[in-house]
Formats: sequence, C-alpha cells, structure tokens
Amino acid sequence: MINTVARPPQRDREGTRQFGFLLLPNFPLMSYASAVEPLRAANLLSGKPLYRWQHISVDGDTVLASTGVGILPDGKIGDDLGLDTLFVCAGGNPAKFRHRQTLQWLRSLARSGISMAGMSGGPFVLARAGLLDGHRCTLHWEHIPAFVEDFPELDVRRTLYEIDRDCITCAGGISSLDMMIELIERDHGVELSGAVSEWYLRTQPRAGSGPQRMPLRERHGVSNERLIRVLTLMEARIEDPLTLGEMAESAGITPRQLERLFTDNLHDKPSRYYLKIRLSRAQNLLRQTSLPIAEVAMATGFVSISHFSRVYSKMFNRAPKRDRVRR
Repeated sequence: MINTVARPPQRDREGTRQFGFLLLPNFPLMSYASAVEPLRAANLLSGKPLYRWQHISVDGDTVLASTGVGILPDGKIGDDLGLDTLFVCAGGNPAKFRHRQTLQWLRSLARSGISMAGMSGGPFVLARAGLLDGHRCTLHWEHIPAFVEDFPELDVRRTLYEIDRDCITCAGGISSLDMMIELIERDHGVELSGAVSEWYLRTQPRAGSGPQRMPLRERHGVSNERLIRVLTLMEARIEDPLTLGEMAESAGITPRQLERLFTDNLHDKPSRYYLKIRLSRAQNLLRQTSLPIAEVAMATGFVSISHFSRVYSKMFNRAPKRDRVRR
C-alpha cells in the first residue's frame, strides 16, 4: 500500500536541506553523480551539513545504473522521507515508464509542497505525472522528439536546465553539475558556489539557457558557411524535406556546387546525408513513442510506408517494427 499523504518539508536546527534522489532502473550514472557530488563538496568546503540526501527506488531494492553499478537505496516510494526537493533520475527509454504507484506518489509529494526535479529522462516521468503543466522544462535532446509527441502542450526548451518556481528540470550529463552549482549559489551565495565549481575544475560557468548540443561547426567539423546553412535547414525540415534545388538556392550556389561541398567536407551526397538525419529521427520516435509506423513515416518526410520501410531496413539492417517500442 502506497502512502499518498506526504509529510511537508522539514529543516533541522542547522537549516540542512533534505534532497531525495529517485533512481529508476538504468538511470544515467553521470547525471546522478554530477548532481550529488556538488552537495558533498558544499558540505565539505563550508564545514557545515548544508545538504543531506537519500536514495530512493521504486521497490526498496538495489537499483542498477546505466553502467551496471548498483546503488542500495535508503527507502522506497511511499516512505515518509521529509524532503525539501525530490530529483527523478531516469535514462534508457523514460517514455515507457508508467508505474501507477510511482506517479501517484510524485503527485502527492508535489501537493505537499515538495519541489520536484527531473534529470536526463526524469522530466518525462514528471510530465507523465502531470507535474510540468504551466512550467518551462527541458530534458536530454535525445528524448525531446518523443516528449513533444506525447506532451505537445508543454513548454519544452532545448536548454541545459530550467528552474521555474518549484519545478526544476535538467538535460542531464554534466549539465547536472551546472544546475546544482546554481542552486548552491541561490542557497548560500557566489563564494561557496564558486568554490564548489573550482573543486570540480569547472572554470567556465554555463548558464541554464545554454544549448545542449555543440554548434554544427564543431559537431560536423566543417567551417564553410554555406554548408552550415544547409545542415541547419536539414535538421529543421524533417517532416517536409527540402529538395536539392531548394537547399542549393538557400546557400546561394548551384546543386552541383552543393554536392561538391558535401563530398569534399562530409564525404557523402546531400541526399544520403539528409536521409540519415531523417531516419535517425524515425528510429528515435519508434523507440520512444507509441506512434504508428505510418505516422512515424509521415513525421520524417516519407509519403509511402513501403519506401520508408525499405530505406529504414537498408540503413539499420532491421525493419522498423523491430525497433517498435514495447509499452
């Protein structure tokens, strides 16, 4: 039986903040470590117990991270933990997580005034519980296409992290470190947050509004401005693909010149490179949403399911249905 009446947040005499980390199976170890380590450093550098944290799993049993490392939790969902903030850390395919008791428990915590946070795929779970309505949010870029399909009404940003009132979301990875350092600064000032930052050799602060992905110039290792312009358009026009002529026109060159640019810089034809981008999006949607294969094909610019299945199978050596999400 799940206890759905959560105890309001409590502070001890020293004003210690109580954090909980709900670790779901296959949670990303980097995201978790980047969030908990700054708390340890803040305590150590200040000489005070500014933060305490507990690990929570769905059933109270050891939960395995993405690397296979196991963490023995301090409690399970439904326990009376007296938290100030709960961080949901999820990876793998968070779109599949629909455990009714967990979602019910998260809602009860939010009703009691506990701040809710999600890291990496954790915001997917918070959204499933209905806790992101009316808030800005973000999550790992890999999960965003599926997230938008499931929750088109939510205000999702492609940022590192978002702190919007009592709702905190983070793309995960080392952006968890950036997020926690800002939270430490809000709690205890810039001197301590700066000391924590230097402790982890973080010499260049990153704002939450920063981008999750590298600029195309660095990601693809290219410098030609015309080529970058076309690559940007390719990533933006997935559902309604551009023709070779339209791409060349946007770059102010001929189709033949555009093909030469791709061959010289990316060792591929524009059409094939574009196809890879679209099929990668299709694979993501198949794995992380319950959209019918026909709708996935349409969302990635294919008018024929048979054509989509044929090129998908050729690219990934398996039919689309083999990547179909199981819910």
